[in-house]
Amino acid sequence: MAQALDLGPRRALGPRRGRLLSDDLAPWIEQALGRAPADLSPYERALTHGSRSAESYERLEFLGDRVLGLVMAEWLYELFPNEPEGNLSRRLNALVTGPVCADVARAIGVVPHLRLGKQARDDGASDSDNVLGDVAEALIGALYREHGLDAARAFVRRAWADRVTGATPAPRHPKSALQEWAAANNRRPPAYEITDRSGPHHAPRFTVKVTIGKLAEAEATGRSRQEAETEAARALLGRLES
Repeated sequence: MAQALDLGPRRALGPRRGRLLSDDLAPWIEQALGRAPADLSPYERALTHGSRSAESYERLEFLGDRVLGLVMAEWLYELFPNEPEGNLSRRLNALVTGPVCADVARAIGVVPHLRLGKQARDDGASDSDNVLGDVAEALIGALYREHGLDAARAFVRRAWADRVTGATPAPRHPKSALQEWAAANNRRPPAYEITDRSGPHHAPRFTVKVTIGKLAEAEATGRSRQEAETEAARALLGRLES
C-alpha cells in the first residue's frame, strides 16, 4: 500500500514537469529567434543532443546550415557590391564557422535549454563549440521550417549584425596566406599532420603540426582538424612574418 501511495504523485509530476519546461521554452524561443512557436517539438528537437535521444538536432542542423549559408551569401552580396567572388567567399567562410555559430548560441541563451544525456553533460558538452554551433544551425532550420525564409533571414541578420561590417577588409585565411608565403619565397608548400586526437566524440580535440620543409614548423590544437590546421598555419605565419 505504501508503495502505491508513493508512486502516484511521481506519475502525476511527469506531465506537469513537461508543461513547466514547455512554458519556459516558448517565451525564450520567441525572444531569441523573433517568432513565437506554434509547435514546440521542432525546437525541442533542435536543442536535443544525440546522447539524450535518437530524435536529435542533426537533421535540422543539416537544413539550418544551408539556410544560414544562403542568407549570409545574399547579405554579403548586398553589402559588398564591388568585391570579387574570392573576397565574398572568405567573408562567408569566416562568418559561418562552428565557433562563430557557437558564440551566437551563447549570446541568445541556448545553454540552459540544451537537452543532454548525463555523460555528455559530464563531459562538458554544454560548453562545446561543436555542440553549440550545431544547435544554432538546428534552430535556424526549425525557424525556417515553421516561419519561412524571411523569419530566418531576420534572425541571422540580427544575430550576426555585429560580425558583418563594411569597415573591415575581407579576412585572409591563414592556410591560404601561408601557402602564398611559401610560393612567394620559393619554399615547399605547407604540410599538415595530425599528431594527436583526444576528447569525447561530441567534443574532440585535434593537434596538428604544420611544416614548410625543414625551414620552420608550428603546432596548434583545435576542436576540429580544420580548426587545428588553421591555428597551426596562423602560428607559423606569425613566426615567419615577425
